[in-house]
Amino acid sequence: MLVIPAIDLRNGKCVRLIEGRLDRETIYSEQPVEMARHWQESGAKYLHIVDLDGAFAGTLKNLPVIKEIVTGFKIPVQVGGGIRDLETIQMLLDLGVQRVILGTAAIAQPEVVRQAVQQFGEQVVLGIDARDGMVAVQGWAVASDITVLDLANQMKAIGIKRVIFTDIRRDGTLKGPNLEATGELARQTGLKVIASGGVSSLEDLRKVKQLAGDGVEGVIVGQALYTRAISFEDALEICHPDYVVSPGIL
Repeated sequence: MLVIPAIDLRNGKCVRLIEGRLDRETIYSEQPVEMARHWQESGAKYLHIVDLDGAFAGTLKNLPVIKEIVTGFKIPVQVGGGIRDLETIQMLLDLGVQRVILGTAAIAQPEVVRQAVQQFGEQVVLGIDARDGMVAVQGWAVASDITVLDLANQMKAIGIKRVIFTDIRRDGTLKGPNLEATGELARQTGLKVIASGGVSSLEDLRKVKQLAGDGVEGVIVGQALYTRAISFEDALEICHPDYVVSPGIL
C-alpha cells in the first residue's frame, strides 16, 4: 500500500482545513515548494496536491506553486481542485502532473469526465468527497443528492478506474479514517481506492492496509504528518517502502 503526503494549497501556502471549513484553517508552511522537497527527501513516492482556492472558485488559483513543484522535483504528483475542463487537464499533464483528480465535474459535467478518460486513461482519477454518505462538491461547500456508491458506479461505467475517497467529517480531525465506507466502496464497485481523511496514528495505517485485499491501494495523510502525530518514516515502514510506482499508475 502506498502512503501519500498531502499538500493543500490556499493563498500560496500549505494549509490544513478541519472538515473542509475555511474558518478552521491552520497554516503549516509558507513555503509549499520546500514542503514538497521535504517529502521527496523523506522517501515519498507520490504527492497529493489540492488547490483549495481552485476548488471553491472552479478554476486553478495556485498554478505557479503547482508548476514549481511539478517541474522542480522528480516525485510524481496528482493534482485536484478546480479542474473542470479538458483544456486544464491537458495543460496539467503537459506540465508534468502524473494524474488529475476530477470531483465536481463528475456531477456537473460528466461528459467532460468521459472525454477525459477517453483521451488520458488512468491519468484521470475520480475524487469523491462525502458527508454522511452523500457526495459534496465545489470545495465541499455544496451537498449533492447522489450517494457515494451511485456516483462511483456511474463513473466506472464511463471508464474511471481509480477513486480518491475522502470522508469530510474525518478530514483534518485526527479521528481516524472511515474504514467501513472506504472498504465498502472498494468492494461494491471494484474500483481501485485511495483512502483519505482522518488518519491519526500508525494503527490507523495498519487498519487501512488490511483493506488492501478489497482494493484499497493507498492512503493520503496530511494533518497527522504536519502535527507529527506520526512520522513519515514509520508510515513508510508500515506501508511498504519498497513499493515501486510506474509513471501515472500506482
